[in-house]
Amino acid sequence: MSLDTPTKPHEMLAAHLADDLSAVNALIRARMASEHAPRIPEVTAHLVEAGGKRLRPMLTLAAARLCGYEGDYHIHLAATVEFIHTATLLHDDVVDESEQRRGRPTANLLWDNQSSVLVGDYLFARSFQLMTETGNMRVLEILANASATIAEGEVLQLTAAQDLATTESIYLQVVRGKTAALFSAACEVGGVICAAPDTHVKALYDYGDALGIAFQIVDDLLDYGGDASATGKNIGDDFRERKLTLPVIKAIAKADEEERAFWTRTIARGRQDEGDLDEALRLLARHGAMEATRDDALAWAAQAKAALAPLPEHEIKSMLLDIADYVVARIN
Repeated sequence: MSLDTPTKPHEMLAAHLADDLSAVNALIRARMASEHAPRIPEVTAHLVEAGGKRLRPMLTLAAARLCGYEGDYHIHLAATVEFIHTATLLHDDVVDESEQRRGRPTANLLWDNQSSVLVGDYLFARSFQLMTETGNMRVLEILANASATIAEGEVLQLTAAQDLATTESIYLQVVRGKTAALFSAACEVGGVICAAPDTHVKALYDYGDALGIAFQIVDDLLDYGGDASATGKNIGDDFRERKLTLPVIKAIAKADEEERAFWTRTIARGRQDEGDLDEALRLLARHGAMEATRDDALAWAAQAKAALAPLPEHEIKSMLLDIADYVVARIN
């Protein structure tokens, strides 16, 4: 096997969709241009070309191909999905005051918060221009609803992230909003654009929803036990940013009075001292929170795979099954 042969599921899917992805990238570059505001393509290019996996737009392309689509509008929709995703990342990094994204300095660090927010707004506007060009009202409805749901999930996280009363069901509601909504919409519109049967469109939606939830749970898990060079984030960022993610929610549910006082001081009140991250990791280990979170991620990945059952046998279907496994394999 040569060094250039793709071995990971997302790489194999990317190789299978190489022509489509090339067209998507060309459309992205064309539409992120601005005649009057050169900072827009500068900021956008910094993030878009930073080596992301393009997983969400690939899901749109894969869904369309799996359902037998032979037109060109799946390219528009895939670019739309990537623009929405990039816009949310620009806004997230401002909200979270992040300094690193995909292993590189964030746009808000290199430029400023104003540039990140306004360029994010521009990309949202561009995404709506792209989706309307398909002339498909159902597609427009799905992606518009997803955009609103993403924003709603982010706002919900603002109020829930530092509240020790946040439950796993509230966490799931946040994740369904801020992450899974775009995964499910990306898959769903791929089926809708080629007028696939409702059962197939529903299967694609359910796959994306479960895959997105698994993806976010794994991300939250890796924040406490991942490889910083692989994740492009610093270990413990969520703890320092006082985000109540699933491992911590599980640990708090089993906390004694002394442990709860620790979580109240560090998360609810934001008073963190040197060594607190190590103590948080010790408490997560004591209550088996990491293992329980991993089990939840595996269960959602299995649900994603099961959702594909109604779809016809196809090379791309096999790749989507493998991607569900790969998303959770990151925690092994």
